[in-house]
Amino acid sequence: MAKFIYRMQNILNIKYKLEDQAKNEFMIANRVLQEEEEKKKRLQDRKTGYQEEGKRLLMQKLDMFKIMENKEAILRMEEYIKEQDAVILKARKKVEEKAAKLAELRQERKAQEKLREKAFELFIQEENSRESKEIDELVSFTYGRKQKENSKG
Repeated sequence: MAKFIYRMQNILNIKYKLEDQAKNEFMIANRVLQEEEEKKKRLQDRKTGYQEEGKRLLMQKLDMFKIMENKEAILRMEEYIKEQDAVILKARKKVEEKAAKLAELRQERKAQEKLREKAFELFIQEENSRESKEIDELVSFTYGRKQKENSKG
């Protein structure tokens, strides 16, 4: 039996590589998103700490400087959290883009695999047809040879 050679195997190999690359980019973007969300959580925790400290300051002997400093810290944390929300939004969009790209590449790869499967099925049919033809020729040759021998003998 002849060896099956898919003439567009290079394209399929490239599709595999592109898909792997897209998977890696998606995982990196996802990790960045998780890190940014973790940063936001740390900022929120700091803000909560400042709020608790502010409550404690109000319960103690009033020190206006510390109270004002605490309020300023809380406002700064709110600004940082808003900025972090914008960073997270960008990271989410990037994750969505990478996911869409990955899905598209996966679809292209699957289409290329289907083409390969169809080419292989056609190859098998052609091989079976060729083998059948060879067997018929061999049977005809053998039959003809026996007929010749029988007519001589």
